[in-house]
Amino acid sequence: MRPDPEPFEIIFAGRPVPVLPGQTVGAALHASGIRSWRTTRENGRPRGLFCGIGVCFDCLVTVNGDPSRRACLIEARPGDVVTTQEGGGHDA
Repeated sequence: MRPDPEPFEIIFAGRPVPVLPGQTVGAALHASGIRSWRTTRENGRPRGLFCGIGVCFDCLVTVNGDPSRRACLIEARPGDVVTTQEGGGHDA
């Protein structure tokens, strides 16, 4: 019998966020009370999880320097560095 994987942390906006193995970046952020991590290009409106299935693109983040990743689809990995995103892919 294999032991359950241990929880780990990712870094978001310079602070640690706890993650359960198998969680997406979006799920981990949401579970930590972080509801918004991107702003829209036009009016700077806050965005976070909306559809949760990768259709709407509201949850875009930059992960380890790679912009425009859908937080609801990308599985969090130990040590990931996640930053907010402004509009279509520029770190905020």
